[in-house]
Formats: sequence, C-alpha cells, structure tokens
Amino acid sequence: PNAKIINARRHPLDSCFGSYKQLFASGQPFTYDLFELGEYYLEYQQLMEYWHEVIPNFILDVHYEKVVNDLETEVKRMLDFCDLSFEENCLRFYETERAVKTASSEQVRQPLYSSSVNLWRNYEDNLGDLIEILRPLLIELPKSEQPSVLQKVD
Repeated sequence: PNAKIINARRHPLDSCFGSYKQLFASGQPFTYDLFELGEYYLEYQQLMEYWHEVIPNFILDVHYEKVVNDLETEVKRMLDFCDLSFEENCLRFYETERAVKTASSEQVRQPLYSSSVNLWRNYEDNLGDLIEILRPLLIELPKSEQPSVLQKVD
C-alpha cells in the first residue's frame, strides 16, 4: 500500500512512434495503428492524472528527455523519492550481466544516447492521425515541442 511509483514519461509523439516502429510479440496489435496508439496514450494520461489525484505523494514523473540530458541528477531524484542511497553503479547500468527481457534489451547494454529524443520530427509528415488524436495534449506543450501543424493554428 505504500509502494512508490516511478512514472516514466516521454514526449507523447516519441512515446507512441517508438511503440509503432517496434515489432512486439503477439497480443499488442494496437501498436501497429497510429490512431489506436494515440487513444491508448490518452487513456494512459487520464489514468495517471487520476492516480496523481488519489495518491499524490506516491508517484514521481520522470521525463526521458531529462534523464538523457542529466542522468545523475535524475537518478538521484528517483532514488531520493524511493528513500534509497545513491551508488555510482546506478550511472553504469549498462555494465550489468543480468538477463534483460524487454523490447529495449540491446539498448540497456549501452550508455544513454540522445538520438531518440524528438525522433518523431523526422516523420512528422506521416504522423497526422497521431497528431490529431493527441492534439489536446500537444497544445499544452511549449511551442518548441509542438508539431509544426499545430504552431500554424492560433
């Protein structure tokens, strides 16, 4: 009942596009439809807003972009939230020998990199359905993080 939750966040378009281009195992067909992915993302957003209201001191939002830009600060923030001590090994997560069974199994074997930040911009012209369904979230972002099609509308 007193578990701490770390909510890993990412730019909505990067999050959805990252799932879209990943070949998942069966049982996740929604990841191959941009509109459906957007619907799932909106539901996730609503669910997290609910939990933030119900258990506000037990959820920490951690933004991928901030982790990539300042790993040590963000790791310390997460550990502090969980009442855990910082260890240098936390910054060298990629040196672990343990088995990893996730879609990012290759990525966890290397240091963080920033090439996936704003990757959606390279495909913006093909993300119209996703942009449209995520519009309510995207217009709340700073202009610099919005798709160009939304910046043209005032």
